[in-house]
Amino acid sequence: MKTENISVKALFWLVCVGALISMLTISVILFAVTGETGVLTGGGLLTACALLWLFLLMRFFGKRLSLFTDGLCRTIDNMISGGGEPVRPGDGETLFDRISGRLFRLYGIMQESREQASRERLELQMLVSDISHQVKTPVSNLKMVTDTLLTKPVTEQERREFLEGIRSQSEKLEFLFQALVKTSRLETGVIRMEKKNALLIDTVAFACSSIVYEAEKKDICVTVACPDELRLPHDGKWTAEALFNLLDNAVKYTPAGGKVDVSVTEWEMYAEIKVTDTGRGISESNQAAVFRRFYREEEVCGQPGVGIGLYLAREIVTRQGGYIKVVSEPGQGSSFSIMLPVR
Repeated sequence: MKTENISVKALFWLVCVGALISMLTISVILFAVTGETGVLTGGGLLTACALLWLFLLMRFFGKRLSLFTDGLCRTIDNMISGGGEPVRPGDGETLFDRISGRLFRLYGIMQESREQASRERLELQMLVSDISHQVKTPVSNLKMVTDTLLTKPVTEQERREFLEGIRSQSEKLEFLFQALVKTSRLETGVIRMEKKNALLIDTVAFACSSIVYEAEKKDICVTVACPDELRLPHDGKWTAEALFNLLDNAVKYTPAGGKVDVSVTEWEMYAEIKVTDTGRGISESNQAAVFRRFYREEEVCGQPGVGIGLYLAREIVTRQGGYIKVVSEPGQGSSFSIMLPVR
């Protein structure tokens, strides 16, 4: 007989019958050996007392088990539906308290997972909304230009201008998709930071090399000051990507003939990579907003870009245990600092 298939009530009656038969058998054997009727009487009384205590124990245990199972079912129902929080278990060491404690911890884990899934779903909805908003304008421009070329006669000069517009909008879409791929891969954990103890000047030089051409076109002077022997654990490739985004913005929003300075300072806990420009500056009310995905100030909407560079830079630096800060005033330029832990 498999005991796991026996109900608690049936098990109780099985124990009672077994105890009754055992005690009566022992009483009969003792009577047969001694021949005294008192042995039968005592055996009967002992059997009756044992059965009484077993009955009381069963009533108490059954009541306790019933209360526990009712609470357990309510807790599981709450866990399934995400309803009210279960009652926090006591500090006792009984079996019921231990089971309740583990269920309470499991409920907390499930609630956290549910909240995380809700946040990820909201972020996905926001991302899809942002993408559709950003893609809408270049796609509309491309359709308008191609419709014009297909339906109306144009001069050679106009055709060239239209084709240049198509190339410009296509480049914008390509840049947007590349930025979104990088962002999504970072956010979903597909890409992980591989921090290695390397020279910081190599990372800074690699990032600066990508903006030299644009800076020369605008006659912007770029200076770099970085200790040659400074080493710290960081992901060189992605840190250069974050720094490039800061430098690209600095060159983009600095007027012709301006300056962009890159300086590296080692502090006690962090190494600071500061990018200072002589551009238009950012008002204090907008300094936090510039790190939002796809955010762009109204004053710079005419400049190329989709407003994802600073967001991506902050994600990269944050995932390495650092942070980005900005100091700026309208008309006085801006200073963006990447703070990377030195250990």
